[in-house]
Amino acid sequence: METFNHKLNAYFETWMGPRDQRVQGWLLLDNYPPTFALTVMYLLIVWMGPKYMKHRQPYSCRGLLVLYNLGLTVLSLYMFYELVTAVWYGGYNFYCQDTHSAEEADNKIINALWWYYFSKLIEFMDTFFFILRKNNHQMTFLHIYHHATMLNIWWFVVNWVPCGHTYFGPTINSFVHVVMYSYYGLSAIPGLRPYLWWKKYITQLQLIQFFLTIYQTMCAAVWPCGFPKGWLYSQTSYMVTLILFFLNFYIKTYKKHSGSLKKEHHNGSPVSTNGNAKATPSLEHTAHKKLRVD
Repeated sequence: METFNHKLNAYFETWMGPRDQRVQGWLLLDNYPPTFALTVMYLLIVWMGPKYMKHRQPYSCRGLLVLYNLGLTVLSLYMFYELVTAVWYGGYNFYCQDTHSAEEADNKIINALWWYYFSKLIEFMDTFFFILRKNNHQMTFLHIYHHATMLNIWWFVVNWVPCGHTYFGPTINSFVHVVMYSYYGLSAIPGLRPYLWWKKYITQLQLIQFFLTIYQTMCAAVWPCGFPKGWLYSQTSYMVTLILFFLNFYIKTYKKHSGSLKKEHHNGSPVSTNGNAKATPSLEHTAHKKLRVD
C-alpha cells in the first residue's frame, strides 16, 4: 500500500507539482485507495442493486428523500457562503489565483473544498434512492459517470490544489445544487409540487456553469500566476465531456418533449388552462426522467 501511494504521489508531483501539505491528516485524504474502494463499492451497488430489487416492491423513501435533499441543500448553501465570503474578503483574482497567496482565505477555502469533496461521497445516495424506488431509467450513463468520477477527481484536487484558482467551479456548482436539491426535496412532498416552478431551469443552469467554469479556468492559462497548468487543462477536458453529455440529455429530454407536445396540440390534444398540453403516457414517462447530477 505504501509503495502504491509513493508511486502515485511521485507521478502526480512530476505532472502537477508538490502535494499540498496543508491537508495532511484530513479524513480520507492521506491515501487514495479508500476513495477508490468507495467508488468500486458504488459501482458494484449500481450493478447488483437493480438485480436485488427486480422481484421486490419499490420503497417509497418519501420521508428520507425530504431529509436527504434538504440536508444537501443546506450543505450546498454552507459551501457556497463559505467560498463566496472567503474569495471576497481574501481579494481573490477572478482571472488567476495561486494556491499560496492569501493565507486566511486559503485556509477557509481548503475547509470548504474538503466538504465539497466529501459531499460527492454523500451524493452516491442519489443513485441508491433510484435503486430502492426502482427508478432504473434515471440511472443513465451520464448519472453514473458523473458520480463515479467526481469523488476521485476531487481527491486529487484537494490534495494538490485545494485553494486558489480552484474555487470557482465548486462555488457555482454549490449554488446550482442549492437550486437542484431544494427542488427535489420539496417535490417529494406531493402537496408542494404544483408550486415548484424552477425544475425546467436546472439543466440550463448546469450547462451555464460548465461554460463559465471553462472560461474562468482558461483565464489562468492566458494570464498565468503560478497555478499549475496541468490542472487547468484537466478540468477543461472534464468540463467538455459534461457539456457533451448534458447537451445530449437536454436535447433528448426537453427539445423532443417540446416538439411532441406541439404535435399533440396541432392534432387536437386537449390543453389545460395554463397553456400546457396534457402529456400522453409516453410523454409523462419522458418528463419524469429527471437527471440527478451536479
